[in-house]
Amino acid sequence: MQENVTRPGRPDLVVATEGEFKGWCTWSRDTFESHNGPFWHRVDDDGSVRCAFRVEKKHLNGMKAVHGGCFMTFADYCLFAIARKELQGRGVTVAFGAEFLDAAFEGELIEATGEVTRAGKSLIFVRGILKSGARPLFTFSGTIKRVKRRVPETEVAESH
Repeated sequence: MQENVTRPGRPDLVVATEGEFKGWCTWSRDTFESHNGPFWHRVDDDGSVRCAFRVEKKHLNGMKAVHGGCFMTFADYCLFAIARKELQGRGVTVAFGAEFLDAAFEGELIEATGEVTRAGKSLIFVRGILKSGARPLFTFSGTIKRVKRRVPETEVAESH
């Protein structure tokens, strides 16, 4: 079961109220991630962000290993979870790099950790790693560009 939790600036934040990810958060606004996940994140006691998902049959490729696109989608989700404090608003991924290190299979718990390596006025740089237990699976780095909400021309015309 999941419960919507309203937070300033993130009304789409969802917190799991039961199950393996009880207390972990996800976002409901991105339907692609919601469909391909569920992907979860939490802030650990030391302030670091941990992201995770449990591999299901839908995450597998024809070789019965996690599809590379699933790892990439999850890592993109992780970029934003890791950078959430610095981002504090909307953003888009403008660069993404990855290295595939090992395969993962149905039933495994995939966890990600990472860090913001630099946060400037408009760009945030993040790097991280996906693991199953102690086994490294995938490393990634990405750049998020902060974006301001664009006001549709009809709203601009109505405000004058």
